[in-house]
Amino acid sequence: METTGLLSFSSSKPPPSRTHFRPANPFSLSFPTTHKTSVSHRPITIKSAISRAKKEETVEIVKTQLENCYLLAAIKYTGFTVKQFQDFRRSLPESSKLIVAKNTLVYKAIEGTPWEALKPCMTGMNAWLFVHTEEIPEALKPYRDFQKEKKLENDFTGAVFEGKFYGPDDFKQLETMPSRAEIYAKILGVLQGPAIGLVGTLQAPARDVVMVLKAYVQKLEEESGGQ
Repeated sequence: METTGLLSFSSSKPPPSRTHFRPANPFSLSFPTTHKTSVSHRPITIKSAISRAKKEETVEIVKTQLENCYLLAAIKYTGFTVKQFQDFRRSLPESSKLIVAKNTLVYKAIEGTPWEALKPCMTGMNAWLFVHTEEIPEALKPYRDFQKEKKLENDFTGAVFEGKFYGPDDFKQLETMPSRAEIYAKILGVLQGPAIGLVGTLQAPARDVVMVLKAYVQKLEEESGGQ
C-alpha cells in the first residue's frame, strides 16, 4: 500500500513540460543580425564621402597655391613636432605658404604641369613650401635659420623652379641666386658700360635677362614720367 501511495503521489504531478527547453526558431535570429549589418554600413559610407571630399579640397588648395608660384619645395616632415611646425610656419613671410599634404594628392594637383618635375620627391612624408616671390634666396632663408636654431636634420628633399628640378645637393644654386637689388645694380653697370657688357648679360641665365629687361623698361618709364 505504501508503495502504491508513493506511486500515486508521484504520478499526480504532471511531468515537466519540454517546451521550455525547445530551441528558439533559428530564423528569428537572422532578422536582428541583418538589421545591425545594414546600420553598421551607414557611417562607413558617410565617412568615405567625407574623406573623398577632404581629398578633393586638398587638391584644390594645392592648385590654388600654385597660382603665381615661383618655386615649390618639399621639406622632410618626419620628426617634426607640432610646436616646431607651428613655430616655423609663423616665421614665414606672407609671400610663402607651408602645407602638409599627402604625396598622392600633391602629385594629382601638379600632374600634367611644369611642377610635375617634383615627382622624385613623392616619397616619405613632406611639408610643401610654396614661394610667391621672385626673391628665392630670401624665401628659403627662414627655413635655413630655423633649421640651424632648432638643430634639425630635416632638409629640403627637392624643389622646382622655372620647370627645373633641384635636388638636395642643388639648393646652393637657388640660395645664392642674385637678388633683385643685385640685378638692378648689374643693369646700371651694363647700361653705363661698353656694349660688350650687354652682350655678356644677354648670355646670362634666362632669369637674369628677364630681370634686366624689366628693370630697363622700369627705368625708362621712370625717366619719361619725370619729364
